[in-house]
Amino acid sequence: MLTQKSAADEADAQNENITMDDKTTPDLPLSDPGLGTSKEQTTSKKSGWFKLYRIPLVMVFIFVGAVIGLYFQPPGVQAFFGLTGLQPGGGTDTPIAVAVQQVTTQEEVSVVSEGDVVALGRLIPRGDIVTVAPPFGASDARISEICVAVGDKVARGDTLAVLDNLAQLESDVATAQADVQVRDATLQQTKLNTRASLEEARAALQRAEATAAVTQTELDRTTSLLERGVTTRAVFDDAQARATEAIRDVEKSRATLSRYQASEGVLQADIAVAEANLEAARASLARSQLDLSKAYVRAPSDGTVLDIHVRPGEKPGSDGVLNLGNTNEMTVEVEVYQTLIGRVALGDPVTIFADALASDLLGSVSAIGLEIGRQTVTSDDPAANTDARVVDVIVTLDKASSDIASRFTNLEVVARIDAGRIE
Repeated sequence: MLTQKSAADEADAQNENITMDDKTTPDLPLSDPGLGTSKEQTTSKKSGWFKLYRIPLVMVFIFVGAVIGLYFQPPGVQAFFGLTGLQPGGGTDTPIAVAVQQVTTQEEVSVVSEGDVVALGRLIPRGDIVTVAPPFGASDARISEICVAVGDKVARGDTLAVLDNLAQLESDVATAQADVQVRDATLQQTKLNTRASLEEARAALQRAEATAAVTQTELDRTTSLLERGVTTRAVFDDAQARATEAIRDVEKSRATLSRYQASEGVLQADIAVAEANLEAARASLARSQLDLSKAYVRAPSDGTVLDIHVRPGEKPGSDGVLNLGNTNEMTVEVEVYQTLIGRVALGDPVTIFADALASDLLGSVSAIGLEIGRQTVTSDDPAANTDARVVDVIVTLDKASSDIASRFTNLEVVARIDAGRIE
């Protein structure tokens, strides 16, 4: 029994030795029963936790990089957007990384600015651009000569262009002037003839009255002789006939005299007709001289020639002859979105942005429209809303800004109105 027990103990001791040798000998194909923890297993656990820690670190780095890219927009990011045609903030309806200078739609206004009002507008001269058309009644006249060039300063009434109907209208004026001279000569002739006829009628009346007096005396004497039976009835009838004829000659002479003799305050009839004809000729001359102005295109006001639409030989169309504007005083026509107009007040300071401008322009709100209309200043985005409801706001620029803007009439700009900043 003791022998068997000692043999069993010896076998167990040998198995322990074998197990310990297996732990230290990697070449043996026996596996670790889990009685101990190796160094490799500890290292593997640490590596797994480190991988888990790297995930939030990578997310933080990505977020920081995105913020830096949106804020600074380095050349690499810009080149990427340039190659792909993508726009910053183009994938959302509420972009936050769009500069004020790049606002192109009225819908972006409320997103870009919470305290200010930002809107699209255009630079215009004070009073807007005047399209100078041919004179009324120019009909089919064509341009004969352009008297100005783009950029010329003109004053009210200056001749801008000459039409080809000038020769015909000048001929009409010459004809009217000759007619006036003829009518004036006729009046003078009528006055002389009337004066001579008046004197002649007076003399004829006096002669008729004298003849009538003689015949009446002879009739009275013949009547006396007939009553005494000294003369015959035939002699009496002859004397009576001569007396009656003399009376009729007197009436005729008086009637003739009245024709050439005017009453008090009333012109003699022939002279009145001649003077009326002269006035009619003068009126015709005035009309011809007025029509002569239809051959000239004149400046309706002081300003600068902005553009010329026709050349000599062409007939002006709906665009008129040229555009004129007072660029000495430039303004901005801003179209404020209808939901933001309540924040705008007269006198609010305004800053104007545009890529074409070397510096920002400064001004203030000088007028606010009373009517809500359709948007006219739009971006070149084919998907942009072109039926936005806006109110026109006029911004008057200061002198320095007006001088800069005078070369950029109709330039599309972005206006930022500092709403509520005035005291």
